[in-house]
Amino acid sequence: MALPAATARAAALCRIAACASASSAAAAATGGRRGAEKLPFSLAERGMVVGGHRGMGMNAVGAPPGARIEAVRERENTLLSFGRAAAHAAVAFVEFDVQVTKDGCPIIFHDDFILTQETDAVYAKRVTDLLLEEFLSYGPQKNSHEVIYSFFCWLLLCQVHGYECIFEMPFCKLALMLIVQISKPLLRRTSDGRVVNWSAKDDDSLCTLQEVFERVSPRLGFNIELKFDDDIFYERSQLDRALQAVLQVVSQYASNRPVFFSTFHPDAARIMRELQSLYPVLFLTEGGTAQHKDSRRNSLDEAIRVCLEYELHGLVSEVRGVLKNPSAVLRAKESNLALLTYGQLNNVWEAVYIQYLMGVNGVIVDLVEEISNAVADFSKPVLNQSMLGSGVDLVGAKHQAFSQQQLGFLLWLIPELIQQPH
Repeated sequence: MALPAATARAAALCRIAACASASSAAAAATGGRRGAEKLPFSLAERGMVVGGHRGMGMNAVGAPPGARIEAVRERENTLLSFGRAAAHAAVAFVEFDVQVTKDGCPIIFHDDFILTQETDAVYAKRVTDLLLEEFLSYGPQKNSHEVIYSFFCWLLLCQVHGYECIFEMPFCKLALMLIVQISKPLLRRTSDGRVVNWSAKDDDSLCTLQEVFERVSPRLGFNIELKFDDDIFYERSQLDRALQAVLQVVSQYASNRPVFFSTFHPDAARIMRELQSLYPVLFLTEGGTAQHKDSRRNSLDEAIRVCLEYELHGLVSEVRGVLKNPSAVLRAKESNLALLTYGQLNNVWEAVYIQYLMGVNGVIVDLVEEISNAVADFSKPVLNQSMLGSGVDLVGAKHQAFSQQQLGFLLWLIPELIQQPH
């Protein structure tokens, strides 16, 4: 009898676990100074690039009805979401979160804990404490619709043959055994502490890093966020184990795909930089919008210092941090650092346009289609006011024909937006 779906996938996808603990001495030996590698997607040459946040956007579980972010249909961090992002030519890359299971397999999942419900109780398990097989058993299962269809075909066949107790027939028993295994429902904790059902209009199963490389269009770049829990102190050996497991998969399956790493963990960024010199490493920062025990994470100035000290290739900042401290853009450029941003304000095209004017290299967004189309319009030729007043529908005209008065209004508006809760 065939293995259950999650078990079969776990067996096939965990081949790298055995060699994940092997040292990446060869990669470390080739480590050179920053600048030997090209910046992600030739950022300096392409102006502003757009990346899809967890694919086509994160799932705003618990968001109030009508919220713009609620427009995201696909389950985040899935093959379905990545594939749809790849279909948009203006999207250069997708950002996704990678953690490593207990048995050494890199998987795609954002939250530190995975929540499910059994009877009336809610259970939470740390993702990195799970074996791959258990992780894959959460949420929708692959090919479940095919199994259900086959099962009902068997039932119909039994009825046609007129068996009084169809479930006593061997092939019907087999069909019952093959019926879609009951997956564990996925729940999520909202920012206000509520635990709610985590569903998506267009659902898909959880996946591994290897699957993403194998099944997503190779033209789409990957921003691999190396995910670590803020509340845990990691020994060097723990960081090494996780980073080497990720690097093993990337080295084997990336081929010519554009890839770069990012992480909020400054030591993980430094170690990944030491382990290899092929893929750029960027430091993630909240840009001073939140405070941490580790001072390296508490400002844009500290983030730039970390990049220079550890010879990283750039930083990814919460957009409010950049808009509050625009001089950081100039300092990053003078230091030959790439600068990308993330955050809710990146779903407002006016805020993205201000960053375009400031020289920000890229934005990570949730409203992928809307913002990627807007950014594509930014580089179109400037249209004069008479053309705009003619009533002709010119796509992108609004982005390039700002007057000084309009730009002044935007510069006033952005700080006002920053003060709003997001």
